[in-house]
Order: sequence, then C-alpha cells, then structure tokens
Amino acid sequence: MKVVLQRVKKATVSPEDETQRSINQGLLLYVGFGHHETLETLQWMSQKICKLRVFPDQEGKMNLSVEDVRGELLIISQFTLYGETKKGTRPSFKQAGPPDKSKIWYQQF
Repeated sequence: MKVVLQRVKKATVSPEDETQRSINQGLLLYVGFGHHETLETLQWMSQKICKLRVFPDQEGKMNLSVEDVRGELLIISQFTLYGETKKGTRPSFKQAGPPDKSKIWYQQF
C-alpha cells in the first residue's frame, strides 16, 4: 500500500460520472494498493495517517494531527502510484493490485 498525502485548506474532486466531493481543512490522500494487502495493513495505515502530526500548532511547529484539528479526509484511489518506469517509455503497473480487490480494499480503508 502506498499513500501520498497533502495538507489542504480546501480540496475538491470531480470524478467522471460521479458527484463532486469536497473537504475543507484536512488531508488529501492518493492511495494505491499492491497485490498483498491485508486488513491489518489497511488498519495500520489508517491509524498512522490519523495520528501523523503534519499540521502546525500555535507556534508553527508541525505538532497536530488531522484528528487534533478536526480535519477532513478526501481519499482518491490512485493505482499509478505503483507505476514502474525503469524500462521503455510506457509505465508498467504489474505491482498494482487487481481492480476488483483494490476496490474492496479502498472501501475497507
């Protein structure tokens, strides 16, 4: 499992043929799943992200979690995090989890 997170003051995503989703202050997460994810991995990563101290406190030090600031999460499934570009000019996604399992893992996450 790979996650790229970004602190945001506001974020919006407009998936094709779906309702637009928005958050205010919080974390924008791009999440990719590999072949061998487990419920334990998903739970561990979920807890880790919620506890990461990536928001500034009153002194400007990154000392607060998304829970501490009562922030929101916008989670986007992103299989391209598993793209390999070592050979050729076309990325390989062999390490990315299969779409059917990744959808289940995304929902569990």
